[in-house]
Amino acid sequence: MFVILFICSCSTTKYVPDNKYLLDNYKVKLNKRKIKEDELRSYIKPKPNKRILGFKLYLHIYNLSNRDRTNWINRSLRTIGEEPVIYDEFQVDKTRKQLELYLKNKGYYDAKIQDTVVIHKQKATVFYDIEEYLPYRIGNVSYACEDTALAVYLLRDTARSLIRRNDIFDVDVLSSERERIETLLKNRGYFRFSKEEYLFFEADSSNKAKTIDVTFIVKNFREVNQDGFIEVKPHPLYKIGKVFVHANYKSGETVTSTDELAEKYDTLESENINIIYSGSPNINSGIIVASTFLIPGNYFSQESVNITYRNLSSLDIYRLVNIIFSESDGQMDQTERKIDCNIQLTPFLSQSITLDPEVTNSSGNIGGRGNLIYQHRNLFMGAENFDFRIKGGIETQKKTNQSNFGNLIELGAETSLKIPKFFNPFGSDEFLRKYSPKTSLSLAYNFQHRPEYTRNIANVSFGYIWKGNRFLTHNVNPLELNYVMIPRMSQEFKDWIEGKYIAYSYLPHMLAVSSYNVVFSNQRIQSYQDFVYVRYTFESAGNILYSLYQMADFPMHNGVYELFNTAFAQYLRSDVDFRYYNIINQNTSLVYRFFAGAGVPYKNSTAMPFEKQYFSGGANSVRAWHVRDLGPGSYVELTPGLYPNKTADIKLEANLEYRFNLFWIMKGALFLDAGNIWAINKKDEREGAIFKFDKFYKDIAVGAGFGTRFDFSFFIFRLDLGIKIKDPVYPAGERWWFLANRKLERKDFVINIGIGYPF
Repeated sequence: MFVILFICSCSTTKYVPDNKYLLDNYKVKLNKRKIKEDELRSYIKPKPNKRILGFKLYLHIYNLSNRDRTNWINRSLRTIGEEPVIYDEFQVDKTRKQLELYLKNKGYYDAKIQDTVVIHKQKATVFYDIEEYLPYRIGNVSYACEDTALAVYLLRDTARSLIRRNDIFDVDVLSSERERIETLLKNRGYFRFSKEEYLFFEADSSNKAKTIDVTFIVKNFREVNQDGFIEVKPHPLYKIGKVFVHANYKSGETVTSTDELAEKYDTLESENINIIYSGSPNINSGIIVASTFLIPGNYFSQESVNITYRNLSSLDIYRLVNIIFSESDGQMDQTERKIDCNIQLTPFLSQSITLDPEVTNSSGNIGGRGNLIYQHRNLFMGAENFDFRIKGGIETQKKTNQSNFGNLIELGAETSLKIPKFFNPFGSDEFLRKYSPKTSLSLAYNFQHRPEYTRNIANVSFGYIWKGNRFLTHNVNPLELNYVMIPRMSQEFKDWIEGKYIAYSYLPHMLAVSSYNVVFSNQRIQSYQDFVYVRYTFESAGNILYSLYQMADFPMHNGVYELFNTAFAQYLRSDVDFRYYNIINQNTSLVYRFFAGAGVPYKNSTAMPFEKQYFSGGANSVRAWHVRDLGPGSYVELTPGLYPNKTADIKLEANLEYRFNLFWIMKGALFLDAGNIWAINKKDEREGAIFKFDKFYKDIAVGAGFGTRFDFSFFIFRLDLGIKIKDPVYPAGERWWFLANRKLERKDFVINIGIGYPF
């Protein structure tokens, strides 16, 4: 706090020269407010010094330095900080002209902009007062095509046009329409069609007031003939000719033609696609062929090129995929031509071993865990991704007032295999090319030793993954089997759970689960644009088995059906995770997250299995609480830490995080988290744990805090300090600490350590 106050006390105009002014702020005033203000702001230059929650942190850091540049502290402060941005009258005038040009491009040709500056204590604030007036609108839309063959495609596709009569005349929308038309024609075989060379629009505003008629002009094809003269002719159609796939291409290799490839390397032909390689083939040719949408004899399509890029990249064995086209010689007089395709694939290293360590802090129980991971990206030369990991963890459990390091031990092994095709009788190469499907198989075993019990969990699952489109990924697991045994349970623990609802969660059980998961993400890599991430999951367990047992009239044992002498769980469970990433600029962003989930046991199950219940708190949840240390509801454990009992059937969480760059590899974040978990069954005897519509909102816990992230490129180390703002374990009226007559205690501050961003 002292450091912040000290920084704040430094004058922001310390290094502003005499007779100059610090550009303190700028404001945009729109009279009609029909223009997006955020887009206008992007044209305003220069920008004032960056603010973090209204505070010019970097300028203040810069001003902490003095003029002695030989001192390393001063050099460091100036490197980390940001020198003052000076008000420049020339830049303001230039900005005004840029804004006027932008408004004209948006159809507001009569717009007027008045810029004024207010000076106060060597600080300048610039005001841009904008009067939009009425915009120009689109009148008639027509096409003038020199090539009548292209006119047929354009006129058939007018329903998808981005240009509509009476819309505001917007140059950006017209540019987008040019791109759409270019893509349309390239998907119809016109490989050499280019909007820059052959597609233009003409705007005519002479007919009606504030109305502009738009004509799209499509020029004929032009190329230099054998005599050196420019020849004008209809646009030629292109078919795919020879296709060469260089399966182990090395960056830097140069090849002038596809024929030279065939001479230089070994070649394997499969379905008219030539797989070339040096040495021995490193992949099954069938996988390459099935992933390639560029088929010899088919008309060229830009969409097929994009799908081929996606399919080959999704195999996860190539770090670089490059597709190069070359036109065959001697085709200049032909209206239908061929282009040869050279696909260059640069593989990853096929095998790797990594160690993933982690420090844990669960309800004050300090420990560590780690994974030793072996990965083979091409196990059987069919792009099969094989993953084998050995997991281990050790932790100190506080029991009463004593600690015994190592009394919580977890060991396990997990293996998974992803195969780039569907194992089913209805699969086809067409489906494989279009949706990049994968079959996933996994097998796992986990051993958990605690003072109160020993638990063994075996798991086997089988499922399918495929891309619905570039934004959607589907994952269906028709079958997942979990077998949970508890061979040892201490007498003290038995006595503690005896007669309690939680006892049902610790019975040996089997899970036969079917699940569906879909993920939507419109994030564009290396693009500073807002994006959304949504994950929805639905799973069902035991329903098919229960129906079959009923139909076969199987006998029950102790009121439940059993499989291999073990009761199987029956429940429905669903949750949704929604995230919105608001990218403010290259250095700052706001991230919103909302999570809701619920599980309902019924018929063959009285309670949700322990491993399928929700918990709250921790590095990726409500960070003012340790993992598994929040809830359920307002429940208070009588003997904290003895036998943690903080899982439940319903979970609600909301998070807000403001992220910003600090300096070097260090980044910062301010966050606000809220949420809790609740029980759904009224048999649960934990006081305050039951979800009730008329009071659940009173049990929402709220935490806030500050975090630092160290971005090492290959991984991000995260440290978050959370503070309990509202704690539902306190009586009503005392839950908000700043409203209650109580001081913050040490237990109200929690440090969470994590790898990667929390969401």
